[in-house]
Amino acid sequence: MRMSLTNKRIGFGLTGSHHTFPHIFPIMEELINQGAEVIPFITETVQYTDTKHGKAKDNVEMIERITNHPVITTIPDAEPYGPDQPLDVMIIAPLTGNSMSKLANAHTDNAVLMAAKSTLRNEKPIVLAITTNDALGLNAKNLAVLLNAKHMYFVPFGQDNPYQKPSSLSAKLNQLIPAVETALKGKQIQPIIVPYSSKNVLK
Repeated sequence: MRMSLTNKRIGFGLTGSHHTFPHIFPIMEELINQGAEVIPFITETVQYTDTKHGKAKDNVEMIERITNHPVITTIPDAEPYGPDQPLDVMIIAPLTGNSMSKLANAHTDNAVLMAAKSTLRNEKPIVLAITTNDALGLNAKNLAVLLNAKHMYFVPFGQDNPYQKPSSLSAKLNQLIPAVETALKGKQIQPIIVPYSSKNVLK
């Protein structure tokens, strides 16, 4: 039986994997359609960096339009979501390798990581959707830390291009909401490692 997200208070943190944003925004909308309140947190990279995938200002405006909340961009503004305004679950999607490294090593230097830290303080779940070119490279040790960390749950992930980018892993974003529902029950959705793209994986 699927868990209802009605009246769930969901933090949604976005870090700088800009090419995933067009896939992320519809998920935010679907969470709201299912009755959740979605509170957005973003890093400075998301707030200020224009890329070929879109302008930062447009992305921020889109997030605020979807959620009907102002984006939270500072550590002081994110901290109250632990003691005073607790979340039921915190999503970080996309989670870059840089942010994954910081999270695994308790390095809190932006609003997204502060919201995660505040949520962990309340022993509530953190759901991670990784997108990084070095998950099986120098970041592999940080991935291992988070896979074994209490209250950390992953959206199923796989190698998105194993022959040209063998260290790269990307989350299956169509599994994000089921991963949240499962995490709210205190469980990791399975399988956690999946073929990301059949065209890039040997039969």
